[in-house]
Amino acid sequence: MKSKIFDSIQVANIVKRWQQQGLEVVFTNGCFDLLHVGHVRYLNHSASLGDKLIVALNSDDSVKRLKGANRPINTLDDRMEIMAALECVDAVTSFGEDTPLEIIQHILPDIITKGGDYTAEQVVGGSEVIDAGGKVVIIDFEKGYSTTATIEKSGK
Repeated sequence: MKSKIFDSIQVANIVKRWQQQGLEVVFTNGCFDLLHVGHVRYLNHSASLGDKLIVALNSDDSVKRLKGANRPINTLDDRMEIMAALECVDAVTSFGEDTPLEIIQHILPDIITKGGDYTAEQVVGGSEVIDAGGKVVIIDFEKGYSTTATIEKSGK
């Protein structure tokens, strides 16, 4: 199986090629620490908005800064491999900063998606994508699904 895991330079080149082919590129990001059905539905919805879906994952250090010392549960390498195994995902990359602004500015996807706890104005990189002719799409959360709830339920 051909790998879907790329560094930021490789993914920028892939996006450029896809866009030159007239394909619409969707971008989303997150920790995706313990993948659950809410994530899968969100990713499938994101993928349905365009031709190609790129997922950028927070590095382990970035997750720790955002979620606390006990996170992530799964390493970046494991999270990237799991994400790449999903049929709806076309490319996976990662970033070490707290936000994906740098990679978004570099690749300028056509669409950015984020979960329902954001407004379009709050989405990091949204204004850059909109200024380049793209759009931001907020996707409603699936009620009852969250990584935090899954961790609490497991007793960790």
